[in-house]
Amino acid sequence: MASETQSLLSRQSPYERWIESLGAPVYRGYYMEDLRGLELGRWEERGCAAAFLQLAGQEGVTGAYVTEIAPGKSLPAFRMLLDEVIYVLQGRGLTTVWSGAAGTKKSFEWQRHSLFLIPGNHSYQLSNLQGNQPVRLLHCNYLPLALSAIPHPDLFFQDLPVDFDGLQALTGGDLYSQARVERLSQPGGAEERNVWVGNFFPDMTAWDRLDAFKRRGAGGRVVWIGFPGSTLSAHMSVFPARTYKKAHRHGPGFLIVIPVGEGYSIMWPEGGEKMVIPWHEASVFVPPNRWFHQHFNVGQAPARYLAIHPPRGLSGIGERVEDRARDQIEYPDEDPIIRKRFEAELARRGLSSLMPEDAYRSREFEWDYGREES
Repeated sequence: MASETQSLLSRQSPYERWIESLGAPVYRGYYMEDLRGLELGRWEERGCAAAFLQLAGQEGVTGAYVTEIAPGKSLPAFRMLLDEVIYVLQGRGLTTVWSGAAGTKKSFEWQRHSLFLIPGNHSYQLSNLQGNQPVRLLHCNYLPLALSAIPHPDLFFQDLPVDFDGLQALTGGDLYSQARVERLSQPGGAEERNVWVGNFFPDMTAWDRLDAFKRRGAGGRVVWIGFPGSTLSAHMSVFPARTYKKAHRHGPGFLIVIPVGEGYSIMWPEGGEKMVIPWHEASVFVPPNRWFHQHFNVGQAPARYLAIHPPRGLSGIGERVEDRARDQIEYPDEDPIIRKRFEAELARRGLSSLMPEDAYRSREFEWDYGREES
């Protein structure tokens, strides 16, 4: 009892205490420039090399960690009570998922840039199908939030009953079938949006079912992603070379990973110092709560960033800006240093900006998307 009472006075969360007890490295800060080169340590329970991310913007909401599978090897079967989304940083492999000791097994192959969901309380095994290089995976879940309410890690790794038939019904009978689009209305009668719902997205660098994302500028496009029966969700933004998006802010816990592209993001608290985050493939960062952040593509091809969302009740709906005047900075209103830095970064590469001059003159300027809707 004394030790349990003492934990009430601890500055560490139950999740932080748990990950530090595992012996694997824990990385802190604002970003990791390349997860493929991150130094890992042994996670005995998982039987693999791993490292945990505790970046500033996760703020006890989202958990993230990296695992590695040796060439030609399979990890021991594993189970967790919560849903978990996995993004493939490098390599090619196989996942097998099942429910209960006698449950039907479902297997599917994945590759670099794949994104898939492991449903909560399902056993699964991850295998590396290549014999010449390791696989690296980025995992994201809501375990920090769950442990803050029930601070007993073992509870989340027990074998509990699960309605596998109900889960199958949500996906039309095939747990990892092709994603389907649903047209959903936002609360309050706001605009509708297309949401692609599925548990497996083979290659996020090749995904081309994109909608215009007018309000964030840069001529960008977006895909909104949902997972059947799960509170996890995500979106991926794609924006052209030599452009940048409008600064905006929202709640904590949006884990951003870069599938492809070269650029940087700037993050800052209102009235505070600006922090520059350089990025390329496999970079990851998490904007802290209510920090403005802005994304810049200084490459010669479209850039993509994939954002895995926190639970909706904590952060509003996705990246929606509730008060445009307060939470989004239009190009004419931004600090002049923003544009100057962007153009200087391009000039260093022998490039010039493709941002229209009119975007800096009018707050109502919009890129031409033809007949596409917002």
